[in-house]
Amino acid sequence: MGAKRHGPYFCGIDAAMDVIGGKWKVLILWELEEHGVRRFGELRRGLPGVSEKMLIQHLRELEEDGIVTREVFPEIPPRVEYELTELGSALNAALEPLGVWGRKRIDQIGAERVHLSA
Repeated sequence: MGAKRHGPYFCGIDAAMDVIGGKWKVLILWELEEHGVRRFGELRRGLPGVSEKMLIQHLRELEEDGIVTREVFPEIPPRVEYELTELGSALNAALEPLGVWGRKRIDQIGAERVHLSA
């Protein structure tokens, strides 16, 4: 179950990238940081374009890494909620400067990509 880890790691960046690698993981972290506890359907609606399979896979990997918790409530139908752990909140805090960098350059990055693909 879960993704194959690449270790051994040579620095903190490669270890961190192993945890957050994948198109949707950082966006899942952001969604949970912004909205707190979320059910699967709420996460899926908050991340337009993510497939159910990919969301399940990324949530499992984040749970295995101790970044999110998954709580299943014994109801019918079953209710499952996801929440950031303390480690997940710390990871979001570490990623915040990267988000600031991207927001400052979002127009420039988009323009460069359009220019390069023309």
